Amino acid sequence: PEFMDLHLVFPLLEFPSTRDIYRNESLTESKYKLLQNTNMVDFTIDVFHSLHPDEEPPETLHDKRNEVVKQLTLLQERSNHVIEMFSRKDVTDMVEKHRDSQQLWDYLSEQYQFDREKLDDVFHYGKFMYDVGNYAIASTNLDFYRNLAPADSQFYSSAQWGKLASEILQQNWEEAMEELERLKDNISAALHLSYSEILVQRAWLIHWGLFVYFNHPQGRDSIIDVFLYQKPYLNAIQTMCPHILRYITTAVVISKRRRDGIKELIKVLQQESYKDPITEFVESLYVNFDFDEAQSKLKECKTVIENDFFIVGCLDEFTENARLIISEIFCRIHQRIEIDMLADNLNMEPAEAEKWVVNMIRLAHLDAKIDSKNGYVVMGGTSVPVYQKLIDKTKDLHLKANSCCQKIDKKLTLGI
Repeated sequence: PEFMDLHLVFPLLEFPSTRDIYRNESLTESKYKLLQNTNMVDFTIDVFHSLHPDEEPPETLHDKRNEVVKQLTLLQERSNHVIEMFSRKDVTDMVEKHRDSQQLWDYLSEQYQFDREKLDDVFHYGKFMYDVGNYAIASTNLDFYRNLAPADSQFYSSAQWGKLASEILQQNWEEAMEELERLKDNISAALHLSYSEILVQRAWLIHWGLFVYFNHPQGRDSIIDVFLYQKPYLNAIQTMCPHILRYITTAVVISKRRRDGIKELIKVLQQESYKDPITEFVESLYVNFDFDEAQSKLKECKTVIENDFFIVGCLDEFTENARLIISEIFCRIHQRIEIDMLADNLNMEPAEAEKWVVNMIRLAHLDAKIDSKNGYVVMGGTSVPVYQKLIDKTKDLHLKANSCCQKIDKKLTLGI
């Protein structure tokens, strides 16, 4: 997929194999083709065996394996001095005490004759370990490089992206979130990049961020703050990858801060041609007020979410909040609602729907009460009807306009 590193695609390919969407053989073939573009040769051989149990792997794979081992040995030899240096107590103490990379660099240069060539060896070793799938060692070395190298150095940007990918693939979500924020700041500060280059960089970060935002405890709120409220990222989504609106919409629906984000989300959805059951569910409620369509779209949402790698874990939460939204809006625009009819809208038994409504009234702070005897939800009579609100606002505008005209006439009369 576009805007995804090859290593990040492998979890996406593993996911459908448990869903019976595609033939397992087809998925394995895709995985095999992707692996040939990496240095994970042993993994490639294993996948070949699963595809062709009775065949020997091609000679080219064995040759590639020998070349990888040779290159690994060479890089290890060149990096051993650096690895040993970073394991020394005085160096680890310096790393902890001095966050200033220049001070650390001066110390290493003076005490250990550390130079730019050795620093580049750290990067090359870290990148190679990433290529062979050893993400823990890759993360450590890329972090060493990034902490010592100037921000304008040749491999600095690659080290940042590699560090983020390594943390994602190890499922270290706290560290990944920190790396994501750090990379976001650096993209914003990259004055040497053109506008189009920054746009592409943000599109990459948006896609990698999905792994983090839907796994980190505060990720769902972060996706709203970054993708919906930060204009540079919203612009990148609208320009390069409008399909990300699915994930923003999901985050808004399940967020406790839903009321804050829904108005902004609706504005964005109405500007875009991209549609899927999740975005259409929200539009059917907040734009069309079509409850039958919303119920139909909610059923489709279940299928979409169950088969989406990033949001499959949100299914129960999404369904619960979607029902809450349906019933809350339904109650706000009706004075009296039959519980049986509400139960049909929510796909519930009447008794279960009644309990649901009680909980919804409490959570949404609605002025309503349950008439269990007659099977109704009765909304409070103190609220002003929508049409009356419109009349009152129009009347106010008329009065304000008259007041303005009078003031203008007065100023003209006085010659001011």
